Amino acid sequence: MSVKSPITTKSSITKREFVAAALAVGASGIPAADAASAQSAWPSEAPVRPFRMSFPDEALAELRRRVTATRWPDKEQVEDTTQGVQLATMKALAAYWSTDYDWRKCEAKLNALPQFVTTIDGLDIHFLHVRSKHADALPMIVTHGWPGSIIEQMKIIDPLTNPTANGGTAADAFHLVIPSLPGYGFSGKPTAMGESPAHRAGVGHADAAARLPALRCPGRRLGGNDHGCDGFDGAAGIARHSPQLAFRGSIGDR
Repeated sequence: MSVKSPITTKSSITKREFVAAALAVGASGIPAADAASAQSAWPSEAPVRPFRMSFPDEALAELRRRVTATRWPDKEQVEDTTQGVQLATMKALAAYWSTDYDWRKCEAKLNALPQFVTTIDGLDIHFLHVRSKHADALPMIVTHGWPGSIIEQMKIIDPLTNPTANGGTAADAFHLVIPSLPGYGFSGKPTAMGESPAHRAGVGHADAAARLPALRCPGRRLGGNDHGCDGFDGAAGIARHSPQLAFRGSIGDR
């Protein structure tokens, strides 16, 4: 689906300028001392490694077998959802996953995008890094929420990196870094609670927020300067605290 640009005159601001202004509004809240402490604690930068996924047919067959072997509870006693998700709905969902869903199609779509892994604070972080053809595009980290994945963001990649093909102008373009949060997708799983200053202060999402700025969207490790960060649902907290925790080049969060 094309995303039409609201820009009609030279006096109109671009989408990128609008987003930049919105991002800047949110960049406040964590004391400077905490941000400096978090930044000074970052380890030396690990290399960025290309990533490509491939699952054996046997693993997919075993997953389908396990879904098919589900032991179902009795049907609910009401005709609505007041007792939870209805049995018929769950059976239909299981049937879709076991017979109709095509993982290979999803796998191919992901492998068609530039994927990488880098180690941050001893934990592997998987991410997409899609650069716009427009050299002046604004870099931005786009973070999924809970219980989500990078697949949710795939539909926005082309409109944001290639705006001229979607009703916008080159001034609307973004370079995108789309990470899998720690414990999600192909990123590593934390083995302990976070130890960032913000986390010790009781700030939610601080563990992920302390790690992701090292990607520098796509700055510190990937090249670039000013950049923003975006998050939806649970990732909004991560996006909000990431610039406060050390994005010297960050224009803020949305």
